[in-house]
Amino acid sequence: MGVSMSFQFSLYDALVSIDVPADKARAVIDAMERDMGATLATKQDTLLLKQDLAFLRQEIEVLRKDVARDLELLRSSMTVRLGSIQVVTAGLLFAALKLT
Repeated sequence: MGVSMSFQFSLYDALVSIDVPADKARAVIDAMERDMGATLATKQDTLLLKQDLAFLRQEIEVLRKDVARDLELLRSSMTVRLGSIQVVTAGLLFAALKLT
């Protein structure tokens, strides 16, 4: 990325015009360029972020559908188990009543 050349020259000229030594002015520009390069996002950075977010949304949607499917299977399984328990319990109750 980097600071634009015209901005660098303007800043350098401004610093030198207020009696900042040339080496110090250049150090300020270099430090500013490093900081801006590390903290500012480029158009490419934002494009990559958008792509990553779109991919993440897709993955979340897939996971959501998987969880919904798994919950439905669990509900069905629990219904079958509870039904089986009721049948066995009714059978045991009727058997106990016949013995008495």
